[in-house]
Amino acid sequence: MKLAPFLLALLLTPFVTLFAATKPLNILVLHADDWRYNTLGCAGNPVVKTPQLDRLAAEGTRFTHACVTTSICGVSRASLFTGQWMSRHGNKAFAAFNTPWAETYPGLLRANGYYVGHVGKWHTGKFPAENFDFGRSYMGRHWMKEPDGTQIHVTQKNENDAIEFLRTRPTDKPFCLTLAFFATHAEDGNPLQYLPQPQSMELYKDVTIPLPKTATDEAFRKLPPFVANEDNESRRRWHWRFDDPAKYQTMMKNYYRLATEVDTTCGRVLAELAKTGQLENTLVIFTGDNGYFHGEHGLADKWYPHEESIRVPLIIRDPRTDKAKRGQTDDNFALNVDLAPTILAAAGIKAPGTMQGSNLAPLYLDAQNPAWRSEFFYEHGPIGKKIPASEALVRKGMKYMLWPEFKTEQLFDLKADPFEENDIVAKPSAKPTLQEMRTRFGELKAAAR
Repeated sequence: MKLAPFLLALLLTPFVTLFAATKPLNILVLHADDWRYNTLGCAGNPVVKTPQLDRLAAEGTRFTHACVTTSICGVSRASLFTGQWMSRHGNKAFAAFNTPWAETYPGLLRANGYYVGHVGKWHTGKFPAENFDFGRSYMGRHWMKEPDGTQIHVTQKNENDAIEFLRTRPTDKPFCLTLAFFATHAEDGNPLQYLPQPQSMELYKDVTIPLPKTATDEAFRKLPPFVANEDNESRRRWHWRFDDPAKYQTMMKNYYRLATEVDTTCGRVLAELAKTGQLENTLVIFTGDNGYFHGEHGLADKWYPHEESIRVPLIIRDPRTDKAKRGQTDDNFALNVDLAPTILAAAGIKAPGTMQGSNLAPLYLDAQNPAWRSEFFYEHGPIGKKIPASEALVRKGMKYMLWPEFKTEQLFDLKADPFEENDIVAKPSAKPTLQEMRTRFGELKAAAR
């Protein structure tokens, strides 16, 4: 069996760990799309193959309860750059955010001497190419036309552009690259939805993808009526992808093929870092912009406060981490708004007061666990009439949901009901918990704004 490119290059890398603490850390953000928390071999997924990311987790920290504060592409990306909830940065779907560029992590890094690049999906208004030293933005299709007329897969283009950034950057500056994949997002206007590269088609060919426990009509009918109807966008997309067993197998296999392609590209980018001796001087973050329904509750896509929708993968490989602590998992709530302050802290730059997240590094660097959040506020605005607004107070053991347009509350005991099938909001025994969570929900919602 051949050594993976990441591992092979790592074995050839000069020993530079001793120097990492005295140099500004480079930053590499690997940002996947529509990739939920358990689409990783190391997270226990029995089907998908992600050997490069599994290795990254073995050398870093994997956060098992990483979540987004709004589960949709554009808003989540704005939260990544600004470290702010939607209520503060103001991007409610796909528009530009209101936060000054000088208060984003790319803006602050560039102002402090970093060579800053962005490759791939942007989706937060017009791409501000002038704010990057190396900027290439594209999305929406899996296959794209090159200037010479040839076709290239978007993930391969991601890889080519990222490698070009690393090979052409000035060597006298620290760098920050955000590699924003389009995969595993569906090509919404294409009936095939997920279009992997030809060499991936043998993957998962003879595998049967297990159906989720709640991929049933009964689970769909348990949703509130303004979600459990055929005009709801999440249900419409379920029909595109998952409404019969054969279609489910085809779609999920191609989705997993796209995921493995992203994994391969991540490995090649990491191998390039290792080959040039920069891996041990680089903070590497792998995460996603939102979770994803794979047919759970009879739904597809994201948007709503359910676990499948709000939880994302998060792996942080920080060269400052003690070797004895590498490969561990952390079950604290780590949010997408935490990544900007984490990046800035690694660069030795003070986060602006407008950032609402927290630096995650003490969770894996400090000898003693710091005090940390045990809950958070989730928000999502309405999009037309087919995606209703939703809000939530999320805890590990209990979740309070509010559908504000319909003045509908829900309450789920996640310890007894981890798949969120049985709403207990009307149970007399739940009344004290409901009242307490309503109050705390209001406090956190006000804080977010």
